[in-house]
Amino acid sequence: MFMSRDLQAAARAAAMLLAVTLTPAVALAQSDPLPSWNDTAPKATIVEFVEKVSKEGSPDFVPEPERIAVFDNDGTLWTEHPMYVQLAFALDRVKAEAANHPEWATTQPFQAVLEGDMKTLAAAGQKGLLELIMATHAGMTTEEFQKIASEWIATARDPRFKKPYTELVYQPMLELLAYLRANGFKTYIVSGGGIELMRPWTEKVYGIPPEQVIGSSIKTQFEMRDGVPTLFRLPEVNFIDDKAGKPVAINDHIGRRPIAAFGNSDGDLEMLQWTTLADGPRFGLIVHHTDAEREYAYDRMSDFGHLDKALDAAAINKWTVVDMKADWKQIFPEN
Repeated sequence: MFMSRDLQAAARAAAMLLAVTLTPAVALAQSDPLPSWNDTAPKATIVEFVEKVSKEGSPDFVPEPERIAVFDNDGTLWTEHPMYVQLAFALDRVKAEAANHPEWATTQPFQAVLEGDMKTLAAAGQKGLLELIMATHAGMTTEEFQKIASEWIATARDPRFKKPYTELVYQPMLELLAYLRANGFKTYIVSGGGIELMRPWTEKVYGIPPEQVIGSSIKTQFEMRDGVPTLFRLPEVNFIDDKAGKPVAINDHIGRRPIAAFGNSDGDLEMLQWTTLADGPRFGLIVHHTDAEREYAYDRMSDFGHLDKALDAAAINKWTVVDMKADWKQIFPEN
């Protein structure tokens, strides 16, 4: 009995000693909010900005309700090569619905999709893409589309990495989103992609709820169908959330001017300008795709994620440019 108590006391003492010994190491391991970022200038700049706007008493302190950060999605939070995920979804929808539309076999741009003729499809440009989207994303209720989109995103695989697209999100950006929220920021997606394609999964993957997702949309109308209220998707464009449309959408949806913006292409230029070219502490960041081995390398000559004017503007406006190859320890999450 006495021996048992002695052993228990010794165990408690050992546990306390172990806890004291390990606490500094644990604290050290948890002190880095961005562990997938190399200790280069972009990481230091991010931390410096977050600390100065979130620390009370700082001359650059920003009240929590005003700490708004906006993120592009394609190429900023997840991969956008070899094509935008929205386009991959549209192509799969054409193939899935082809049996119901025999006329598509001889009608462009549908014929190009069915024959795998990417050159002809690329030549169709934005007009052709909109035609594909209108034919495959409309003519159904919002609930029906959400079901189709959710099933597709759960089963589709990227052609290079053979993984679900939701696993090809950038680990450093996931850490950045969490770091910002831990410091009182509200994070929004502002993407040229379809709003209804993103909303079913962004909360699970990014921690961004559907009401904080802004994107392109087609028109919907309210209808009573067999006594059931529905929203029906029409084959008409409602809003294109790209380029100059992004600041307009931010103003419409959020009602506050962000103090931080994150993008990767010329489609994000106006969002970065709207966010950073104003009074008070501001932060702009561009993800520059420079890692052909772990992901992709592209910028000024790319059809997807074209980065030209915004890259030049970054130097003028002192935006942070992330070199993926040099500044990120890893690209995708480790499963």
